[in-house]
Amino acid sequence: MRATLNIPDKLLAEVQKATKTSSKTEAIVTAMEEFVRRRKIEALLALKGKIDIGDPTKDLEAREIAEMKSDELRRRRR
Repeated sequence: MRATLNIPDKLLAEVQKATKTSSKTEAIVTAMEEFVRRRKIEALLALKGKIDIGDPTKDLEAREIAEMKSDELRRRRR
């Protein structure tokens, strides 16, 4: 997408230096991507402690043991 922007020369030069890019477009795109990435991280961090992710290990282990017992019983009946 093409756009006409009024960006202060000093700020753009600083962004180019910080992003280690040679073109203005690349510098702006890199800075925008980084901005979006940081906002996504902030949003995820804001969820800390609000989502309960249970540990299914015990349930899976119990199911596996039950399945093994069931398989063993079938083998014995043969």
